Amino acid sequence: MSTAGKVIKCKAAVAWEPNKPVVIEEIEVAPPQANEVRIKIVATGVCHTDLYHLFEGMHKDGFPAVLGHEGAGIVESVGPGVTEFQPGDKVIPLFISQCRECRFCKNPKTNQCENGWAADSHDVMALAESRFTCKGRKVLQFMGTSTFSEYTVMNQMAVAKIDPAAPLDKVCLLGCGVCTGYGAAVNTAKVEPGSTCAVFGLGAVGLAAVMGCKAAGAKRIIAVDINPDKFEKAKVFGATEFVNPKDHNKPINEVLAEMTNGGVDYSLECVGNVAVMRSALESCIKGWGVSVLVGWTDLHDFAARPIQLIAGRTWKGSLFGGFKSKDGVSKMVKDYLDKKLKVDEFISHNMTLDQANDAIELMKNCKCIRAVMSVSPP
Repeated sequence: MSTAGKVIKCKAAVAWEPNKPVVIEEIEVAPPQANEVRIKIVATGVCHTDLYHLFEGMHKDGFPAVLGHEGAGIVESVGPGVTEFQPGDKVIPLFISQCRECRFCKNPKTNQCENGWAADSHDVMALAESRFTCKGRKVLQFMGTSTFSEYTVMNQMAVAKIDPAAPLDKVCLLGCGVCTGYGAAVNTAKVEPGSTCAVFGLGAVGLAAVMGCKAAGAKRIIAVDINPDKFEKAKVFGATEFVNPKDHNKPINEVLAEMTNGGVDYSLECVGNVAVMRSALESCIKGWGVSVLVGWTDLHDFAARPIQLIAGRTWKGSLFGGFKSKDGVSKMVKDYLDKKLKVDEFISHNMTLDQANDAIELMKNCKCIRAVMSVSPP
C-alpha cells in the first residue's frame, strides 16, 4: 500500500526539553511539499553535536525536536518539482545544503550555502518550519535532518544520492563525523606529504582527522587525548605517536614543541573546547603552522596572544570538512566502496532507535566511538 501523499505515523526519539532523556513517541510526518523528499531512515549515528544541543547549547527555542543528523535512508516519496530523486534511491540527508545557485555554492572557496536551516538559525539549530507533529505540537527538525525518526522530510538541496551498493548502516557516518574530520585535514588544513601533524581529541571526528592526515601523506601524526584507551584505535587510522597531557607537568604545546623541534606543521582541534583550541594553535610551529578548529561550539569566546599569528601561524575553522555537501558525500561513499576509506572501524556499538538514551549516555561518558542505531528495516 503506497504511503505517497499521505501523512505517515512512525516512531521517533523526541527531545521534549533540554537536559532530559529523549522519549520514543509516535509522530506524524507530513508528505513532502514542493522540492522536498520524504526519506525512510534506515540507520543513524549519534554525534556529539546532538549531545551539544541537548546538554550544552540548550537553546529554549530549540525544543521539542527530533535530534540526529548523521543518517542514511531510502527515498519513500518526492514532492512536486523534484527531478533528482525518485522513490527507492539510497540517500544521505545533509545538514549543509548545496543549492548550487547561491554565491556561496558557486564559490569554490567554501561549502556554505545561503539556503537551508544554517543560514540564520545556528543557535536554535533548526528552522521554524517543520513537517513533524506529535501530540498536536509542532516538533522541530534538528539541523534540518532529524535522523532519530523512521521518516523525515528534507529539501532536495540537502540530500545526497549515493551508490545503491552502499551499506546504509555504515555510510550513515559519512553524513557528519567521518567527512568532518577527514576533510578538515585534506581540504581545510591541506596537510602536505612529509609533514608533522597533531590531532587533539580522538572521538570519531579526531580519528577521521588522523585518517585524513595519513591519506595526505603526513610523516608524523601525533594523537593527543586524556583517555589512553583511545590510543590503540588511533593507530588503526594512522597515528604514529601518542601524547596524554595528563602524563606531563607542563603545557601540552611545550611538550609537542620539544617533540617536533619547535612545533607541528598542522594541528586539528576535534574537541570543541576553547582552551584546547588555544593549545592546538600554540602547538604549531611559527612561520607556517596551520591550526584548524573542527569541534563544534558556540558558547564561549576563544583567546590567544596576537604574537601567535603575527609570527606566521594561521588559525582557521572547518565545517563539515570543507566538503560541498552533495558532491563530497557521494564521492566519499564511492571512496569507501573502493576501499580507499575506512568507515566500519569507527563503529563500536550497534543499537536500535529504542535504545537512543543508552546510545546518548555512551557518547556522553566517552564509552564509544560511534554507536549506530538501526531505525527502520532496509
